[in-house]
Amino acid sequence: MRILVVGGGGREHALVWKLHQSPRVTDIYCVPGNAGIAEIATCFADVTADDVIEINNLCFEYHIDLVVVGPELPLTFGLVDTLEQNNIKVFGPNQKAAQLEASKRFMKDLCAQHDIPTATYETFTNAEEAISFIDEFENDVVIKADGLAAGKGVIIPQSKAQAKQAVTSMLHDGAFGEAGQTIIIEEFLEGPEVSFFAICDGQTVIPFGTAEDHKRAFDGDKGPNTGGMGAFSPSYLVSDDLTQRIMDDIIAPTLEGLRAKNIVFKGVLYAGLILVDGQPKLLEYNVRFGDPECQVLMMRLETDLVDILDAAADNRLDEVKEHVTWSDQSALTVVLAADGYPENYQKGTVITGVDSIDQHPHFAIFHAGTARNANGHLINTGGRVLNFTSRENDVSSARSVVYTKLEQI
Repeated sequence: MRILVVGGGGREHALVWKLHQSPRVTDIYCVPGNAGIAEIATCFADVTADDVIEINNLCFEYHIDLVVVGPELPLTFGLVDTLEQNNIKVFGPNQKAAQLEASKRFMKDLCAQHDIPTATYETFTNAEEAISFIDEFENDVVIKADGLAAGKGVIIPQSKAQAKQAVTSMLHDGAFGEAGQTIIIEEFLEGPEVSFFAICDGQTVIPFGTAEDHKRAFDGDKGPNTGGMGAFSPSYLVSDDLTQRIMDDIIAPTLEGLRAKNIVFKGVLYAGLILVDGQPKLLEYNVRFGDPECQVLMMRLETDLVDILDAAADNRLDEVKEHVTWSDQSALTVVLAADGYPENYQKGTVITGVDSIDQHPHFAIFHAGTARNANGHLINTGGRVLNFTSRENDVSSARSVVYTKLEQI
């Protein structure tokens, strides 16, 4: 098979890394890719992940058998719709299904309509009305931009004054642009958070692993939210019984609710959950693999990834659902970020030491924001730069391996 992976971050490097291990794969291409992906795939660095027309053209030119879409933007721009209209097989949800991530209002309203457990909420486009709601609301709140904000559109204020400031910055000052013109104010829930993944083919749905990620920029759970600074898998909080409850109470009614709107979901359904007194509640949906959660999932997955994604794209997930197996070991990834991320940071800094670090099936360095400069030196092109990922018998051992390797950078 000839496979095209769309995206250029750590998630996509992990997907390419896993796909590359399949005996079914003859060629892997990536748009736009990065310096790490370029070592095992052909990259089209001059094509952006949201260039729907050019990606469609590449599929015809290179006779692509399967497209795997990594990031959310091309999904919300309708890449899957365009490819399917041209009879190109693709793994990922169409534009209507991608609303689950593209609009938090759409997701929350779906929960309300189908009794899916989530935080109580209200939606606002007017700053004065939102501030009045905060004054009257008894509990602490979370402020969320309705649209896509690169993982940074969630603010957890420490006081009502901070909550009002967040509202003003979004609705009045345009802090998140169009994505923040509508906001969700919801009750603050306390409890551990869990990332839960499922794969769907439109009819069949199977659980596809768990993880826990770290969003805050600094040690000690401090600093602003980021796209993700690290993760580990599996989550020890999710038992087999809890997995079934999540599938029954959250995943299944979500898919049924979409079908009631004549929306068929195919791809990855990533539920961000919080366990309140042991009971799962939905915080948000993503419609693609998480980043950096994908890195630890791929490190633990033992089944051929091509078999799973190809079956899901073909509506044949029922044929492989009993054959998906995972390592019992734990995988952990740590993100190396540019100084100053997620705010102001420098690009183009030279990174040394990566090439001298031994990599093997249980340890990999997944590139996120990297390229080679004119002299062939590895440089950073983004805020999240490298993902050091290890699989060991337990999380502590995996972490020890990662931090030992980090010293060589």
